[in-house]
Amino acid sequence: MSNILEVKKVVKQYGDYTALNEVSISVPKGSIYGLLGPNGAGKTSLIRIINQITYPDSGTILLDGEKLQPKHIQSIGYLPEERGLYKSMKVGEQCLYLAQMKGLSKAEAKKQLEYWFDKLDIKGWWNKKIEELSKGMAQKIQFVVTVLHQPKLLIFDEPFSGFDPVNANLIKDEILELREKGATIIFSTHRMESVEELCDHIALIHKSNKLIEGKLNDVKREYRSNTFEVGILTSNVEGLMFDLTQKFKVSPATFKSLNEDLKLQIELGTANSNELLHILTQRGQVTHFVEKIPSVNDIFIQSVTQ
Repeated sequence: MSNILEVKKVVKQYGDYTALNEVSISVPKGSIYGLLGPNGAGKTSLIRIINQITYPDSGTILLDGEKLQPKHIQSIGYLPEERGLYKSMKVGEQCLYLAQMKGLSKAEAKKQLEYWFDKLDIKGWWNKKIEELSKGMAQKIQFVVTVLHQPKLLIFDEPFSGFDPVNANLIKDEILELREKGATIIFSTHRMESVEELCDHIALIHKSNKLIEGKLNDVKREYRSNTFEVGILTSNVEGLMFDLTQKFKVSPATFKSLNEDLKLQIELGTANSNELLHILTQRGQVTHFVEKIPSVNDIFIQSVTQ
């Protein structure tokens, strides 16, 4: 898979403060790429550089194989965390204006806006002013403005902020459909459950440095600890615990269960799951046996606190 965006050893400083320290990332075409990090990590600085709002002090950025240039602005759609709509301007007038700034003719802009207003069921908002809309309604308008010129690279910074669960799910489905139609999406958020749902690849930036990058499943494999959550019904807890602690590291677990079973977390070390399962089945009825796969949230916390 080729990359639509290559960021190579980008440095950005503000006085004595280094916001990005030789950061490199590669964003594959057709992917949803999670750009993660705590507040102040450098994510916004990188996003602003990709959008040519600011410029790097050193390093190179390639978009679709070409060095990033002003002409590429029309190939990028950017939904910033801090929204930028004109509050006293009418929705339709504002959308037409912003669409033409992205290179669409007035006729093409109207055609795209009719499509999106119909799809998101917001046709009645055309003559409303932004200040008359709720935050979630204004978010929908901002989303439309971001995608209507059909850019090949979309950058969404906290796209679900301000949405209720129903509309958040609607926008999530639209993001997935845009990916299916060929767009590449950089997705920056603090909602780790959204990363789990949407992202194929991730990068984690912390204190101006890239700590992690790769396919989400590959990153999870790297952080897996060979740990299992186990539920078991047994009449001999003492004997079971003796057998287990001879080979494994055992601690209580807290997963939910409908059974009155013993819940354990077991680290296998160099052993394999068959050895554990053999001991369990000799001592009782196994009701739960699941490898504890690290979540994005687990990986995030472990990486930024170690």
